[in-house]
Amino acid sequence: MSVKQLFHKKSELRGKLLITISAVVMMAMMLSITIFLTVKGMQSFVINEVDPITFLTQSNWNPTDPINPTYGAWAFIFGSIAVTLLSALVATPISIGCALFMTEIAKKTGSKLLQPVMEILVGIPSVVYGLVGLTVIVPLIRQYFGGSGFGVLAGTIVISMMIFPTITSIAADALRAIPQQLNEASYALGATRWETISKIILPSALPALLTAVILGMARAFGEALAVQMVIGNAKDMPQSLLEPAATITSIITLSMGHTPYGSVHNNVLWSLGLILLIISFLFIMIVRFLSKRSKI
Repeated sequence: MSVKQLFHKKSELRGKLLITISAVVMMAMMLSITIFLTVKGMQSFVINEVDPITFLTQSNWNPTDPINPTYGAWAFIFGSIAVTLLSALVATPISIGCALFMTEIAKKTGSKLLQPVMEILVGIPSVVYGLVGLTVIVPLIRQYFGGSGFGVLAGTIVISMMIFPTITSIAADALRAIPQQLNEASYALGATRWETISKIILPSALPALLTAVILGMARAFGEALAVQMVIGNAKDMPQSLLEPAATITSIITLSMGHTPYGSVHNNVLWSLGLILLIISFLFIMIVRFLSKRSKI
């Protein structure tokens, strides 16, 4: 074996070793986080004997009561689900419409102008969106709809603004991945642009578009700072979109720093974190399922 071949072989072995170590480290980190959060999240049920059924289905949250503390987290779970679903309903049609404009209607403008704008919007910190919501969205809701302005509606609008560029960018990449031959065949058969979009492009890209929506929802569900600034952080179940509410992430960030480590209150916050982890895994499983069904 020549010196050159020996050098290339050693380089290949070093490359394989580096990649293998990176994969092992990543898997170990993920496994460690999952085990740690599972152990901490289960302590409130196993050690402190908090009833998991009451924890998941009741909305009476008063863990600081010295006589009769209650740990009903359903109001926070409901708030997270409500904000996530509503923001997805608001952002999805706008995002897919913008992606279609970028890829099918005005391709040059989309690639030169709109795509860089979307990338900038994706990189904006969540606190900026929260400040915009606090100084613009909340006063407008207070002026035109009444109430304090803080509530589910304000949280929905702010989170919709946050996930809009994410869904748009992923949807645009999915639409660009559709073979151009499909468009050309549709036009050759006499179909109009809208008929091609509605009957060829959208059905072909549907699994990838759904993946974009799920990823946007995953970001919405795990967002803490922006939604915390505008939702009101009330511990009661909201009765309308204009009433203050709270999410799992907002109640964790508000309470975790003020609870003694190992206390019941601290442990139930870890249980809320475990719920976040489980739902995040569900989002990932849905994305994996949709990716396998992709027709692109």
